Amino acid sequence: MARSTGEQELRAAFRRLERDLPHRLASSLRWLRHPSSRWARLPAGIALIFGGIFSFLPILGVWMLPLGLMLLAADVPFLQRPMARFTHWIIDRVEGWRRKR
Repeated sequence: MARSTGEQELRAAFRRLERDLPHRLASSLRWLRHPSSRWARLPAGIALIFGGIFSFLPILGVWMLPLGLMLLAADVPFLQRPMARFTHWIIDRVEGWRRKR
């Protein structure tokens, strides 16, 4: 079965994000992306979104919200394209910031 454009964009965004993450985090994210990990991915995505909402508390941060949405987007087609574009946009900004430093 052919993959939708949104799904392809999201996969590319995940791969790009994994390149910038430390190996341990990247391998965990890769495992969560695997189709057999769906029942772990959904609660993890919801927990990250919930943690992102409470980013004013110690340890929790705003970074949790987009990562949780990305994990949910793997299973929710209408989130795939917007989350892929948002991820590429954020990574572009971070890379630009790194080049300036």
